[in-house]
Amino acid sequence: QEQLVESGGGWVQPGGSLRLSCTASGFTNTNAAMGWYRQAPGKEREFVAAISWDSTIRRYQAAVSNRFTISRDNSKNTMYLQMDSLKIEDTALYYCNTDVEIGESAITAGRYWGQGTQVTVSS
Repeated sequence: QEQLVESGGGWVQPGGSLRLSCTASGFTNTNAAMGWYRQAPGKEREFVAAISWDSTIRRYQAAVSNRFTISRDNSKNTMYLQMDSLKIEDTALYYCNTDVEIGESAITAGRYWGQGTQVTVSS
């Protein structure tokens, strides 16, 4: 049925880059906004970035806004997160989410989540 599958995580040194992918399948609604969330050990899950279905709206958490770029290719049902200048504090399990609501002052997570892909930044 409905499924989100993340990939692209791994280990990098501080200052390095990774590109995460999330591929959706089995969804009847193909015009949904999507987003990335992350959760570090001992911390709550937090919003990272979101993108509207047509890519006209892109939102970022302030801590990553100058380093990460969210994009999507609807022909492939895939969303991406290009992460540059990675920092140790970016280490977390990164989750894909869909049916996201992008408001003027808040982002509301949707009901569907992927299994997560691990990003580890260390020396």
